Amino acid sequence: MPLRLIVDGYNLLAGAGSLSGHLESARETLVRNLAAYRHRKNHLITVVFDGWQQGQLSEQREHCAGVQVIYSKRGERADQVIQRLAREYGVDCAVVSSDHEIVNAARAHGAFTMGAREFAGKLRMSSGEVGTLPYKELDSGDDSHPRRGSEKKGNPRKLPKAQRQRDRRLRRF
Repeated sequence: MPLRLIVDGYNLLAGAGSLSGHLESARETLVRNLAAYRHRKNHLITVVFDGWQQGQLSEQREHCAGVQVIYSKRGERADQVIQRLAREYGVDCAVVSSDHEIVNAARAHGAFTMGAREFAGKLRMSSGEVGTLPYKELDSGDDSHPRRGSEKKGNPRKLPKAQRQRDRRLRRF
């Protein structure tokens, strides 16, 4: 079963530095990039945008190139919609947002979370944009691991268990 990816649209645009230009074209570009990502990775993708100030009276849903786009209804923030979806899908979803409230709520329901900047980097890498450096999975440098004191036992080069588990889940992207 493919993973369901829930994306905080404006948060991802802000993390990628795309909010400075025309908002409509930035949204369309994001949806196109997510559609291409969906085609490569075969994840079900839902992107949620705020409509709480000037949106419709009901939640608007549309499909663009295989990506489900949700605009929250007037008076409801995208954060609330994302939290509701994370509660609904639980461990079968991953949430992309840098908003601490969303991240904490998603984790409480067992969802995997990824920061907007981290996912924007993966989105750029997978699209093959020019000028991006390849992500280095393993680093030979000593600066990536904290120094342990003499009282610690075990392999000092081995990452903590929680970090290894997160890295395993992250490889699905």
